[in-house]
Amino acid sequence: MQINAGVITVSDRASKGLYDDLGGPAVKQAATGHGWKVIAEALVPDEKREIQRAIREMIAKGCQLVLTTGGTGVALRDVTPEAVREIAVRELPGFGEVMRMESMKLTKNAILSRNLAAVVDQALVICLPGKPSGAVECLGFVLGAIPHCVEVLQEVPTSC
Repeated sequence: MQINAGVITVSDRASKGLYDDLGGPAVKQAATGHGWKVIAEALVPDEKREIQRAIREMIAKGCQLVLTTGGTGVALRDVTPEAVREIAVRELPGFGEVMRMESMKLTKNAILSRNLAAVVDQALVICLPGKPSGAVECLGFVLGAIPHCVEVLQEVPTSC
């Protein structure tokens, strides 16, 4: 199954042009390396409404998988998990648990991460850290579950 993906970078500073977005390109490269087709990209500030709008637009364009990078830390401006939870049908806690558990083997600060995955409409949304290497590593930790999850979400429900 070909997975159509979208990549959203959540960053106040990068969205204002104060520094280059490195997270989005790193996640896009990882996604294409896994054989997924990245059909949409966005760079938004740490604002719930902007994050939600970008996710909804990507799903409307046909993204079955939306990967966000940034906004998952403890800073007061980090609101990506809250933004996603507000529009989610359900949360998939195993993704965040595995990302934190595996990341703890690499850095003690992983305990501060609020990575998660959720279902929005019929798409899988995965919230990754903002640090490019951390985002790519975390995606790799949950890679095995993504194709099956996307496939199940794309199935058309049958009536009795």
